[in-house]
Amino acid sequence: MSDGATDPATEAFLAHRNLLFTVAYEVLGAAADAEDVLQETWLQWVKADRGQVRDQRAFLVRITTRQALNRLRTMKRRREAYVGSWLPEPLLTAPDVAEDAELAESVSMALMLVLETLTPTERAVFVLREVFDIDYDEISNAVDKSPAAVRQIAHRARRHVDARRPRRAVSSNESRAVLESFQCAVETGDPQALLEVLAPDVVLMSDGGGIKHAALRPVTGAERVARMFAGGIRKVEGTITTEPTVINGDPAFLVRMGGEIDGVMAISVENSRITGLFYVRNPEKLTHVTSVTPLTLR
Repeated sequence: MSDGATDPATEAFLAHRNLLFTVAYEVLGAAADAEDVLQETWLQWVKADRGQVRDQRAFLVRITTRQALNRLRTMKRRREAYVGSWLPEPLLTAPDVAEDAELAESVSMALMLVLETLTPTERAVFVLREVFDIDYDEISNAVDKSPAAVRQIAHRARRHVDARRPRRAVSSNESRAVLESFQCAVETGDPQALLEVLAPDVVLMSDGGGIKHAALRPVTGAERVARMFAGGIRKVEGTITTEPTVINGDPAFLVRMGGEIDGVMAISVENSRITGLFYVRNPEKLTHVTSVTPLTLR
């Protein structure tokens, strides 16, 4: 990519880069693949007859969506062979993402896992329509479907997501109090303290990708989750530390064992209890957890 500040093609692309990355990431759930999609979009952009492009933003979003959709279809097959639970690649996000309720929900681990249950086309249509509010005609150009078909796909996807969408109505003070209690319980290994902060139907998902040890299936229920944490802590050699952070717009912890990053744990809170724990340990997915990734819906 040219670094010339006066190059109109570069300036136009960079002006929309954060938006394009957000689109690609929400379609794919993988930051590294989203970066690859942006590179492919750039290559098509510099080859395009830009004098014929009336709306640069729409043109770039269309290219990005097509590239992401093609990649997602390939990734779906790859994920079927994934070892254990698959979680989205976590992103360290700026505090303003957490303050933007719409953006925070759209990139949350919980919602992105719901999006995984859609077909590739349904996911792309849902993301473009419900998250980025792109009109049906433009979406139809991006996914190569008629506007009427896109409307039907959007309705089906919205109904599917709404039936599974997690509720998000927690104040920052409530989240902070829950996180502090959870942090203390984890670092002391106190099972009773863990039980007090976990919702009865809490779900723990851990992603080691076959590289690091992780539960192969989700663990459900406060007692089972507390037992797993307590048992895991006893087996660790060295000190466990948990550093509060914000991952995908959600409260989270950067977990270190013996001073080395072991993973990140995003947390969902409801009614002053933890309802979801998403622990990513796969080192191949931890490349975006120490520096902020800019995200935007506009």
